[in-house]
Amino acid sequence: MKPDSVFKKAFNRTLQLVEAGDVDIGATSENALRARIGVSRTTVRKVLSELDARGITQATGKRPRAGKPILKSDYFPDPETTSKRQHVEEQFMEWMLRGDTQPGTLINELQLARQFGVATNGIREFLIRFSRFGLIEKKQNSGWLFKGFTEEYALELFEIRVMFELRSAVLFSELPDDSPFWTELAELKTAHQQLLLEIGRRFHDFSRLDNRLHRLINRAAPNRFIDDFYEVITLIFHYHYQWNKKDELQRNEAAIREHLAYIDALSSGDAHEIERACLRHMTSARTTLVRSIDGAG
Repeated sequence: MKPDSVFKKAFNRTLQLVEAGDVDIGATSENALRARIGVSRTTVRKVLSELDARGITQATGKRPRAGKPILKSDYFPDPETTSKRQHVEEQFMEWMLRGDTQPGTLINELQLARQFGVATNGIREFLIRFSRFGLIEKKQNSGWLFKGFTEEYALELFEIRVMFELRSAVLFSELPDDSPFWTELAELKTAHQQLLLEIGRRFHDFSRLDNRLHRLINRAAPNRFIDDFYEVITLIFHYHYQWNKKDELQRNEAAIREHLAYIDALSSGDAHEIERACLRHMTSARTTLVRSIDGAG
């Protein structure tokens, strides 16, 4: 049975809000909680039922009240809170990053399926989606071939990325105060600050935070065409530029600081500050990308 990733993510989010004191289960209505975590009424009811089943809340009268303290073990593991499609994408990107995958690398569906703990058809669907961008090609009787891309291809795509992100960043700053996106942004800021403290041994982890932040910003202005196109943007800008390992720690540290400035700008609601922080980060990303392509040959 397919894991209910939407419910599990909503459940974890509720636990975080309760622990942070941002939500009082006994005083918060079902509708208010639904709006806060951004899910359906059915999912919220399932979350409340699970809280009661675990003893985190106790049903008394019309409103539940707090029960036992929340433990780390009450949270669902991260892999269970992502969809199958997202899990495959993240695992594939990590595989490319950690394995220093280069253009010309053969990709074996069965091998990746075993490594990622998913069905082969999940890997195949993912590769087919990417193949339409011309970066991955199906080779008869020999699996898939990662072809790489040229500087011209990447820079054309970069122009599109800047237009998408500037639009989304401004719209993000206009979200209502009770939007769950602000909670996610605050969590990402904390994660960036923690990574900065441990940058010496965890600098490879930046790619995942980079992906999460930019996806969050673009989710503020849903557009099916942008969402679809963002897959190839993710591949190029959040992973490929790291193939050039020279000064990777220093580059990632600088990018984390740019992200923190970007997050603060979004929180400020100042459109000029948002544009400045966004373009500063985009310019750095463009420079890094060009250098990585020049150094990957």
